[in-house]
This record gives sequence, C-alpha cells and structure tokens, in this order.
Amino acid sequence: MTLPFIDGVEQGLYESEAWPGLKLLRKERHLLLTPPTSLHGVSSAVYGGGMRKLRQVVNIYVDKHYRCDEPENDIRQLLQEWDLPEQETAGLLTAVRLRYAAVAEERTNDYAVFCCATAGASNSARAGVQRTTFPALWTPGTINILLAVDGRMTDAALVNAVITATEAKTAALQDLGVLDAENGLAATGTTTDAVVLGASQRADWPLLHAYAGTATDLGGTVGRLVYAAVGESLCAAAGERR
Repeated sequence: MTLPFIDGVEQGLYESEAWPGLKLLRKERHLLLTPPTSLHGVSSAVYGGGMRKLRQVVNIYVDKHYRCDEPENDIRQLLQEWDLPEQETAGLLTAVRLRYAAVAEERTNDYAVFCCATAGASNSARAGVQRTTFPALWTPGTINILLAVDGRMTDAALVNAVITATEAKTAALQDLGVLDAENGLAATGTTTDAVVLGASQRADWPLLHAYAGTATDLGGTVGRLVYAAVGESLCAAAGERR
C-alpha cells in the first residue's frame, strides 16, 4: 500500500507491480488509470457509468463547493481539453485532493487486483436510517474507488465484487470511528461515493471467477485492498485538516 503522490508534485506516474503495464498517471487536475488491455467494467461513474467496455478511468478533482446540473457535460469538455478519448472512458469527480490517492495491489496465481481510492469523510452518512435526502442531487464524490482486475469474471462476479468493495469501505470507516455528520451514528459511506470495477477477461487466466464475495479468494483480496486504500487515503486527508 502506498500514497504515490503524497509529495505534492502535480504530475507523476505510478506503474503497477501486480499488473505490469497498468499505469496511474497524475496530472494537475486528474488521475488517469490506463490498463494494458481493455476492461469489461461496471461502475456508478457519473460519466460512462453502467456496464461497458473501458479503456481508461479518469478521476477529476473539483472544488468541494462545485455544483453543476450537467456534470457529464463538464467531464466531456475536460476530456476534450486534455485530448483524452470520450468513448470507453469512465469519469468521476472528487473533492479530495489528488495527493491523497492511495494505492493497494496484489497478484496471485489466479488473478491480479489493483485498487486506487481517493477518500474523505466531510459528508459521511449512514444508510438505512431516516436522514435528509433530496429528489435529485449531484455533488463531487467523496470516496471514489477504482478497481482493476487482471483476470476472468462473470457479470455476476463483477457485481458481487462491488458489494464486497462497499462492505470493505464501510468497515474502514467504522474502524476509524467515522460518524454520520447528521445523526452521530456510525457511517456506512458518504452521500456521494462511487466505484469503478473492471476485469481484463484475458484468456491467459484459466480460472473464470463466478463469485467474488468475502468467502472467495478474489473477494477476500478485493476487500483487503479496498479497506487498506480507503483507510490510508482517509487518514492522509484527515491529517491535513488537523
């Protein structure tokens, strides 16, 4: 686990050890994740979300007071400005400073997993209780999780892995004592979290993962990496505020 951009330099490159060829590039206003092969992905990304083919994921920094009725258009314009492809791209917005991006990764005989998280808790919330809600609202993501799996997964396993990642995020928040800002209960996330998960589906991997819950090897790895990356990013961001 590492904070590859904590030195504050506005441009940098992290090259994965677990998945050779996968790169995480930091620019002044965005992180760009580029795997060596396209991904079969599922995500809640505000731009390019859903289940689709992905060639890159971009996590864009915006001010915490950013408000926009059409965030997809904002992202599209930024992609054009940066000469990045509009197609096969998932785009997220974050109010967490990019220097606090945390990376955790692991490789086994059956798969490799790369995780990057940008995490803050300024709008922490607990799911399942009565709280203030709105019919339609979009603000920058507070906990954004980027997961890339070099391996073969069914669609059901992709969704299963998103569940596992969400559980791990919640565990990290609760172990750090993060509370719902409105009611003081243990937080399960924030009001604007997002996740992107993609698998390479490379035929080199003989095992097809049909499950990715916490009882599986793959799910266990996803959970550990998300827990570590979210916790590390949260602690780094909180350290600046103290």
